[in-house]
Amino acid sequence: MDIDRKDGRTANQLRPLSCTRNVLNRAHGSASWSQGETKVLAAVYGPKAGTNKNENPEKACFEVIWKPKTGQIGKAEKEYEMILKKTVQSICVLNVHPNTTTSIIIQVVNDDGAVSFVIELFLLLQFRRFTP
Repeated sequence: MDIDRKDGRTANQLRPLSCTRNVLNRAHGSASWSQGETKVLAAVYGPKAGTNKNENPEKACFEVIWKPKTGQIGKAEKEYEMILKKTVQSICVLNVHPNTTTSIIIQVVNDDGAVSFVIELFLLLQFRRFTP
């Protein structure tokens, strides 16, 4: 038995996906992602020389900055930053660009419940260039 959701989808239907790449001129990589009414803007800057303190200079360093749609960053957003940083570190070969920092900035434009999925898609596509 299929049960329709509020947006009219059946239980086995995904929200429509959309991606536009290279939407920011100064970023080294950027994309606007959406899934249904959820939309995020993501940008990557770097790698640039130097690492943050408390980071290993023999490996690449990643900094993740999460910007909510409105208001201050909270506990949930800090957790998103940590999860994204760990995800990026796990899919990248960190000794390819030692003693460098790459910044990842995520701006939530609208959150309708699919933000984490949209960000994971961005990361998988953007960081494939860091693997040999």
